[in-house]
Amino acid sequence: MQVNKITGKAYHDATKHSYLSVQIDPNYVDSSTQPSAFKFYPKFYRRISLDFLNNSIHSFLWLTSAITLEKTYKNTVDKLRVNPSAGALYPTEVYVQIRGIQGIVDGIYHIEVENNCLVLIYELIDDGLEGYILPNNRIIGFIFLISCVYYRSSWKYKDRSIRYCWLDSGHHLGAIAASAFLHDRDIQLVFDFDKLALNADLGFENKEFITACVTSGEVQDKKVRRLRLKVPFVCGTDYFEQNLFIESAYKETALQKSCQQEIKHPQFSFDKDRFSQAVWNRRSIRRFEKQFISQELYFSILQEIRQAIPTKSFEEIEIYAVVHRVEGIKAGLYKGTHLVKEGNFSEKTGYLCVNQAIASYGAVTWFFVSNYTNYQTAMQIAGFLGQRLYLASNYWGIHCSGIGAYYDDETQEFLETDKDVLYAMAIGI
Repeated sequence: MQVNKITGKAYHDATKHSYLSVQIDPNYVDSSTQPSAFKFYPKFYRRISLDFLNNSIHSFLWLTSAITLEKTYKNTVDKLRVNPSAGALYPTEVYVQIRGIQGIVDGIYHIEVENNCLVLIYELIDDGLEGYILPNNRIIGFIFLISCVYYRSSWKYKDRSIRYCWLDSGHHLGAIAASAFLHDRDIQLVFDFDKLALNADLGFENKEFITACVTSGEVQDKKVRRLRLKVPFVCGTDYFEQNLFIESAYKETALQKSCQQEIKHPQFSFDKDRFSQAVWNRRSIRRFEKQFISQELYFSILQEIRQAIPTKSFEEIEIYAVVHRVEGIKAGLYKGTHLVKEGNFSEKTGYLCVNQAIASYGAVTWFFVSNYTNYQTAMQIAGFLGQRLYLASNYWGIHCSGIGAYYDDETQEFLETDKDVLYAMAIGI
């Protein structure tokens, strides 16, 4: 395969769905073979239980990854979290470097989601993650790392799971941003850094890879060296099957720079108690009732997802909305607020989204589109916007669901764009 090393477009094209491809390979799996969805370091590692009710620092860390609902289905328990995930497979893990926080040893911690605790995997001396991410600075506060244990997703979605890993990484970045908002902390998303060296030093081998970083804290003008020791390897699943396509796609796109912009911070006006409930109660809906939503709610949601993203590394995402049922707005395809073409396209969008009823029965079906420079960054920003859409919709009492499967080329044709479609979502009642 000839790969465009600037954009990674060949990887996107190689994972496209079409009507024929879906019929030929319907992608059935044996659920009993699903790999484990949680990573655990050995029991002798030091742990800190997160007292999220009485400690604001603990609450900030806990809410980035918390389990919010346990659901039993056919004798299995699904543990749903603050961040949505394709197929509820949860390939993402979160690590956090903590420096200069009273009562917590300076070190790199793994957030052990199932047990609500921090696991100290590396104690800092004069070294740290800044050596890979911000070579001339030191952060007093927090550096979050998002990683993907890709086999949790490729077990079901095969090569196309590279898309879902990055979208899920973006969702998790959005979950961190939501917790930061609730705890009055500024953050910055970082996408361009030496991910490959960091993977090696964190002991990930080829089983896991870093996708993005979030910093929060005081930035000091002081150089920090890279980790003086390598972290011992711990696998994130109970068994593993290698996928060379995914590993190649990750490595190629990890080496490319994204577009650059001046950092800007969003200005949200959410009521925090109500927003906290949206974070806690967020779910992916699977059924809409074909009801209308108000024009006011539609524009409020659109305004929230178009807020600034706090990052210097950036890929522009164009937002298309197929309006089906919004009071006072003509049904049709919109790019932003501009009407591209008028008409009832509910059946069309349902077909395009691999005949999923949620794309037809909702009030609005959204498509995120980009002419990216760095595919990995663009997909994560699409996922980040998706998390915003989830939370803004739930805040206003509207249901939401991400849609990762659609007929790529036909959707592009319908949208009248030559740019790649990265994500679809639906909202409604």
